[in-house]
Amino acid sequence: MTETAGAQDRGRSRRLRVGVTLFLRDERQSIWENGIFQNSFFLLETLRKSPLVEWSCIVASGPGDPATAKHFLSGAEASVIDLTEAMETLDVVIELSAQLDPEWGHRFVERGGRIVAMRVASDFVIDAERMAFGLTPGLLMSGVPYHEVWTLPAFEPTCRTYYEMGFRAPVRIMQHLWSPVLLEKGASEAGQYEGLRYSPGRSRWRVGVLEPNLCSVKTCHIPMLVCESAYRMSPKFLEAMRVFNTDSVRSNEVFTKFARSLDVVKNGKASFEGRFPIFHLLGSYVDAIVSHHWENAQNYLYYEAIYLGYPLIHNSHLLDGCGYSYADFDPEDGGRALLQAFLEHDRSLGTYMSSGRKLLSKLEPTSEANVRLYSDAIAGLFDPDRRADPTLASRRAQAEAV
Repeated sequence: MTETAGAQDRGRSRRLRVGVTLFLRDERQSIWENGIFQNSFFLLETLRKSPLVEWSCIVASGPGDPATAKHFLSGAEASVIDLTEAMETLDVVIELSAQLDPEWGHRFVERGGRIVAMRVASDFVIDAERMAFGLTPGLLMSGVPYHEVWTLPAFEPTCRTYYEMGFRAPVRIMQHLWSPVLLEKGASEAGQYEGLRYSPGRSRWRVGVLEPNLCSVKTCHIPMLVCESAYRMSPKFLEAMRVFNTDSVRSNEVFTKFARSLDVVKNGKASFEGRFPIFHLLGSYVDAIVSHHWENAQNYLYYEAIYLGYPLIHNSHLLDGCGYSYADFDPEDGGRALLQAFLEHDRSLGTYMSSGRKLLSKLEPTSEANVRLYSDAIAGLFDPDRRADPTLASRRAQAEAV
């Protein structure tokens, strides 16, 4: 029996050892830097509950030392191993926060391991921008031998076939995972937990725009125009528009001319701020959030706002009717949605919270449905009959026949 065949039999007959890659940089690393770090921790929660998983861990990569990153790693409640130990002990590696070296990947597969690429960002757009503008490479088509690619519904339209062709692996659409545990932990440690939930009764709103402004899929432009539209229709509702995460754009001439063209800026209603964890902002500086995405419809920001009861004005089609929605790239419709929220939110807060709980329950990492979904996906790595969508394999066979 070959080593690979033996691994297949072991995968069917015993519980598996599964690792999730996490990029470690330095001791100043924060869980709030990006959604991928949080996704790693939520995925580990799900794996711990899976009946197929004997043991799950973090596979550390990058220049950082796990010994100096204990606070950053504490939310995961998982052991940390390096790639050398992962090679010897794991059955499955889920590449999430740190990309694997292709030579390491081939050796891992040769000894019977399985590798999943889990992609939770808009990689097609990010790669296109990096190629067009000569930026530092992000996702690399490096030749790692993936067995499957897991991604989210938000990225299926733009990224599914990009992954299939580039990674030469079938794609499986997975449920986004989220729980309030990291939010509440971070707020408590920062002394911000009291007063964090939405408090009704303000006569004017401080509106927050929290897009990261790092990629064209999530920028502040449309949210600022939404605020401008609402302000032109009803100036008295707005106390302030606070645009966060603007360190990278404040000195850009295009951005400054855009901002200065707006009445909210001309009339002193706007401020442009740096990057902060959300629990430092909600309640203290922000009463409502206006957001916009381009093919990036699932964001932790949305879940955090909904969980805490804050009015979320958004254009996502994947929130099951929660929040106050407006049409894509339509700031006038967004302005109407913002004013609707201002007029209705306080008196309908109970309904808003109830709808939010139904949405968020579907994201719970330890729910029976999500544990089963991810367990089935892991089982499929060892069972050809349970693999992800086989359409790519069919297209390959047709192409080879021609």
